[in-house]
Amino acid sequence: MENEKHSLLNRNKIKAVTDEDKLQLSNYLEVVKSFAKITYQSVYVIDYEKMKFEYVSDTPLFLCGYSSEEVLEMGYEFYFKNVYKEDLALLNTINNAGFDFYDKLPNNEERKLYSISYDFHLKGKYNKPILINHKLTPLFLDQKGAVWKSLCLVSVSHNKNAGNVIINKEGSAVFWELDLSNEVWIVKDKSKLKDKELEVLRLYAQGLTINQIAEKMFVSPDTIKYYRRKIFEIFDVKNFTEALSFAIDNKII
Repeated sequence: MENEKHSLLNRNKIKAVTDEDKLQLSNYLEVVKSFAKITYQSVYVIDYEKMKFEYVSDTPLFLCGYSSEEVLEMGYEFYFKNVYKEDLALLNTINNAGFDFYDKLPNNEERKLYSISYDFHLKGKYNKPILINHKLTPLFLDQKGAVWKSLCLVSVSHNKNAGNVIINKEGSAVFWELDLSNEVWIVKDKSKLKDKELEVLRLYAQGLTINQIAEKMFVSPDTIKYYRRKIFEIFDVKNFTEALSFAIDNKII
């Protein structure tokens, strides 16, 4: 536990920020708060100089029964109280591997194009585990290029197990998946769908049934089922929910 706590608290700790660094801030938290109001996802901001949460939205999913003010006050202690031991070790691995990845990137604003996604369990209310997904992206860098503040979105994971660690770069045709056994990043090509397959997936995201999708696309339900099979094969998933989650996580739609 102490090793995980030390790593989570110190792996990317910013020692100091300059006045020039602070000029980046303006009223950015107002934008974050507005975003939190219009999304179903929990939102929080991490400050790596102070090693605390700078903002926590009121959305109940992330709070585990606490108020947002209580989580804000707890900061990283929230994880140590509400994440299972094995998943805390997983977060430690992800934390180290993620910042190792960032340390190898060019030391410029391009670092802001990268985001990391991963799943882990929170104990949740009544001590029942909830598998959640974190999507974390840099908001601000300091003058040395280190991640100073990050924005995190929290949602229910559509996967079955913890892990599933992926780094995406905006506009890139590839993504990086973390091999947890060897703690190495593996480059993979993003799966590509044909136009009709993309249309099927987008219509499903709107809540339409197979028959309704067929009617919209002026084809038979069997044709939609064929497109569905192709989507599942390309994404290596078993159902539409998993396919949609994969497409969103990998910025395919």
